[in-house]
Amino acid sequence: MALNTPSNAHGMTVRQAQMDEIPRILELIDHSRSIMRQNGNHSQWVGYPGADLIGEDIQHGIGHVIVAEETPVGYFALLRTQEPTYEYIEDGHWLDDTTPYGTIHRLACAPGVHGIALTAFAWSEQQFPSIRVDTHRDNLIMLHLVNQLGYCRCGVVYMRDGSPREAFQKMMYPMVNAELKAYIEREILPCYHHFDSAHQLDHILTVMAQSMELAHHYPELNPDMVYTIAAYHDTGIVEGRERHHLVSGRIMRQDPELPQWFTPDQIETMAQAVEDHRASATSQPRSLYGKLVAEADRDIQPLNIIRRTVQYGLSHYPQLDKEGHWQRTLQHLGEKYGRNGYLKFYIPESRNRAQMERLWQLMEDPTLLRETFEKIYQQECSPNKHNN
Repeated sequence: MALNTPSNAHGMTVRQAQMDEIPRILELIDHSRSIMRQNGNHSQWVGYPGADLIGEDIQHGIGHVIVAEETPVGYFALLRTQEPTYEYIEDGHWLDDTTPYGTIHRLACAPGVHGIALTAFAWSEQQFPSIRVDTHRDNLIMLHLVNQLGYCRCGVVYMRDGSPREAFQKMMYPMVNAELKAYIEREILPCYHHFDSAHQLDHILTVMAQSMELAHHYPELNPDMVYTIAAYHDTGIVEGRERHHLVSGRIMRQDPELPQWFTPDQIETMAQAVEDHRASATSQPRSLYGKLVAEADRDIQPLNIIRRTVQYGLSHYPQLDKEGHWQRTLQHLGEKYGRNGYLKFYIPESRNRAQMERLWQLMEDPTLLRETFEKIYQQECSPNKHNN
């Protein structure tokens, strides 16, 4: 690892922090704490982090300063081993459980200097194929930043003192063609910001991560194709949900940029995979690529499934009252996810089967299912709901 690495157009560099810089780092932390308080975040960084912890960061080689004109203007810790508090996560799951990841902690900045956080994230993303980060739900600045940078909300983790944090992850996919990846991130993924809550970017990022993770079991598959199929699979929502899989295939076939990276046969295979992903399809996908994205699209996480069901109902059936949404949720869960539902699985290495058992247990406990629905419905109807 380079100890003094240029990071961005702001002319800043990132290097390992030194022990004699601890007083300056504490000044940066004090300033960042004051910014949190000014923005309504009174719960985070209470008596934390102190000089002892910063010293430990430096001793372990994980403490870094961001330098401008030879002056430290930012600080962050980048953990290079697994974060123990991330072993348990609720209200979701990590995008990927197998790829090595780095964790950003203790990000602090100097007053009046722009680009510090962007520098820290950009530099960290060059070090690992995946980055994880957590923040307090009242830290609106950080929540906005991770959303801006394409991080996906994965759930809630708990600190050593038991306090909850919103958890995020981003996958870098270094095995994917860099120009293709840049095009999709710039032109395709932003489209999902305009779709209904159940088909927004967090869902797409999850399907992409699941697809790439499953593809590790099938080395004969082209990673560029796997990545692209997952990215395009719900683009057809732009014309409505009913035929979105077919529209997604058409969008892929008609994209004038894809021939830069794929042959006509590859584009056709990808378009067919996109068309075949829909859970209600009556026939199996025509290729392994189609089976892979269909399996990844299932994303059997009980709370997420109920939340997406409620989100879709609120978006498409606003005339229903709460009881109407409850009945619609029951009907949808039974038809699609019940023991005799139409949902099919294709990839044996997927974690969907174990997750389905958890969902069945929840569905077969009427009291717990109703309590879960009530909590999610209240969250989704809250005027203060944060859209990640």
